[in-house]
Amino acid sequence: MADPRVLYITGWMRCGSTLLGNVLGELPGVLHVGELHYLWRNGVLGAGTNSTCGCGSDVTSCGLWSRVLAEGGDGRHETARRMVRAQHALLRTRHIRARLTGSRGTAHAVPTADAAGTVDTVDATLARTAAIYRRLAGLGGERLIVDGSKYPAEAAALLGRSDLDVRVLHMVRDPRPTAYSYKRAKDYIDPMSPARSSAYWTAFNLASELIGRAHPGRYLRVRHEDLCRDPRRVVGTIMRFAGLDGDAPVDGTGRVSLGSNHTVTGNPDRLSTGEAVIRADERWRAGLTAREIVAATGPALPLLARYGYPLLPIEEAASWISG
Repeated sequence: MADPRVLYITGWMRCGSTLLGNVLGELPGVLHVGELHYLWRNGVLGAGTNSTCGCGSDVTSCGLWSRVLAEGGDGRHETARRMVRAQHALLRTRHIRARLTGSRGTAHAVPTADAAGTVDTVDATLARTAAIYRRLAGLGGERLIVDGSKYPAEAAALLGRSDLDVRVLHMVRDPRPTAYSYKRAKDYIDPMSPARSSAYWTAFNLASELIGRAHPGRYLRVRHEDLCRDPRRVVGTIMRFAGLDGDAPVDGTGRVSLGSNHTVTGNPDRLSTGEAVIRADERWRAGLTAREIVAATGPALPLLARYGYPLLPIEEAASWISG
C-alpha cells in the first residue's frame, strides 16, 4: 500500500478550513477528517467541545471512527490521555523550531515528563497519528486525507515522516473578521478580545511560514478572501498541490453540494449538508467598533502587508474620517 497522502491545514482558527475540507471531501477517494488533533481529547475522552462526528453520531460510536479506534488500543482512555499529554508537551506552536529541526533529520527520541508522569517521545506520538492515517486511507481516504488541525508544530513534525506523503496548506484570513468571530461565545469556543485573537493570529501564521521556508516544495499559502472571490480557481490550485486531478467540486459561483462527512471536530457548520455557497462573511464591518478594529490590527501589523491586507479597512477608515 502506498504511503497515505495527507493535506494538513495550518494557520489560525476561523480561516475557512472546515468548509474547504468538506468541499475537497466531495471528491472520490478524499476523506476530510476535521481536526484530527482532537480525536483523543474530544472524541475518546469527551473532554472538549463540539466533539460529535460530522455524521451526527458520537465519535466513538460512529461507523468509521469506531473501526479506526478499535485497532491499536486507540479507543482506550489510557491511550487517549497519553496522546493528549504528549500533544501538549511536544506539539504546541512554541515547539515549531524543534519540530522543524526534527523534520530535517535530527531525532528527538528523549521522552519528557509533566505533572501526570512520563510523556511519550515525538516519534512514538507521531507513529500513532501515522497509524490512524493509514487506517483512514483504507476506509475512503485512498487518494487524500484532509486534516484541518491547524497546529504548525504538528504539521512540521509530520513532514519528517518517511511513511507519509504530507503537504501543508497554510490558510490566512484578514485578522479583523477573524476577531469578529471570537467576539462572542459560541457553543464550541470561548470569547476572545480582538487584541488577543490577533496576537494568536500572528503567532500561528509566523510559525506556519517557518514551515514554508524549511519545506518550500510541500507548502502552499492561500488567502480566505481569494477562496471566496474565485472558489473554483483556488480549489483547483489546492487540488493540484495535493496531487489530485479532475475538476473542482464547486461551480463558478461558488456553489457546492455537500454530503455527510466524518469530521472529528471543527466549526459546527461541518454538520450541514446540501447546497452551500463559498462567499465572504462581511458582518464584521458592522459588528466591530472602530476601537475593536484598531485593537485587532495592532498585533497583526508585522504580517498585514505581506498578506496583502490594508492597514485599516478602507470603508471603515473613510467613515471615521467623514464622521
